Amino acid sequence: MFGRSVGNLFQRVQSFLNRRSLMTKPNVVFVLGGPGAGKGTQCSKIVETYSCTHLSAGDLLRAERSRKDSTDGQLIDTYIKEGKIVPVEITINLLRKAMESQKEDKSYFLIDGFPRNEDNLQGWNRVMDGHADVRFVLFFDCGNEVCINRCLERGKSSGRTDDNRESLEKRIQTYLQSTRPIVQLYEKQGKVRTVDASRSVDEVFADVKTILDKEGFLKK
Repeated sequence: MFGRSVGNLFQRVQSFLNRRSLMTKPNVVFVLGGPGAGKGTQCSKIVETYSCTHLSAGDLLRAERSRKDSTDGQLIDTYIKEGKIVPVEITINLLRKAMESQKEDKSYFLIDGFPRNEDNLQGWNRVMDGHADVRFVLFFDCGNEVCINRCLERGKSSGRTDDNRESLEKRIQTYLQSTRPIVQLYEKQGKVRTVDASRSVDEVFADVKTILDKEGFLKK
């Protein structure tokens, strides 16, 4: 329907997977939390300290939306403005291209803002199962009102069209209904590392470092 199919995605990722087949499978950490929980801020601090690559699903989608010759830009724009989750085929294709573009062979990828629902997770498993190890979920737990206020403040300078109260309330509901169940699923597998994200950036990062050191992340 959207010019994408899982079958085609398998073909498009084949060269990427083949190139990595002789290497150690990349380790993936899914970074989840509500809008404004500080995922992007903390990921930026992580890559300053540790040898890993940060990929933001949201940033990739916004960049694709703005790309002049994008065939999916209008569709992405509609989903983002309505606070809905973009079709998984589009998101995984963007993540695949971003992973493929990494010239340095880093063992860890931080994937921020993905998977956001069951469809995202199933799509990831179909395409990447056996080719990347999801080590754990780094979950930034933060109250809804704190998240909304942070985003409204960010919206004063970010220029993001979705940093307004109407969109934020929709995004919060989408997060609660669709993303929290993914966190709970991984919790049952013992794969969630939770951080209280309502505190200051430095306080949160202190806890993040403790987690990453324990998980064996290599420092630069």
